[in-house]
Amino acid sequence: MTASAVLGELESGLEIAIPKSEAGIGKVILSPASGDLIDDVQINPFPVWPDDRGYFLEIARLTQGLVAGFAADSTQVSAALNYPGIIKAFHYHRFQTDYWVPVAGLLQIALVDLRTDSKTFGVKNTLYVGALRPWQLLIPPGVAHGYKVVGEQPSVLVYITNRTYNPKDEGRIAYNDPSIAYDWELQHK
Repeated sequence: MTASAVLGELESGLEIAIPKSEAGIGKVILSPASGDLIDDVQINPFPVWPDDRGYFLEIARLTQGLVAGFAADSTQVSAALNYPGIIKAFHYHRFQTDYWVPVAGLLQIALVDLRTDSKTFGVKNTLYVGALRPWQLLIPPGVAHGYKVVGEQPSVLVYITNRTYNPKDEGRIAYNDPSIAYDWELQHK
């Protein structure tokens, strides 16, 4: 895998770069235990309790699970309502870890490992996550991420970050960057 543009060096000394990738959606992740998952990305299925009034789900317990190490004084909880068909991609963080829980609708989540020292540098993952596949997703620094709303219903993404928002920590890459070459089109199979 070659890098088309070096983006910089993280405080930890980890260098990140935009990889030169083949066109496509990369490896589709169908199981939290998939061997194709980008290093340090973590998935945890969570239960949904439906009844005749709707459903209940637990987003997180801040001292347990994937967010157990998040410091209470810097953790931020946010939510995004997204209309059908929108694409929000790509961005990455130098320091921040994201914890995503899509709670309504269905998202096509795209991940790209930008960490040049990672054994999965340049790997692209696609995950279809939301009401039909209730997964929590932990995205480490240096992994670019974004999503597209799939279907005709809006989606809701609740996300928790281990740091409060800092624009200096965030980098952006165009959703259609030719080096990443992520295919956002409907996959006719």
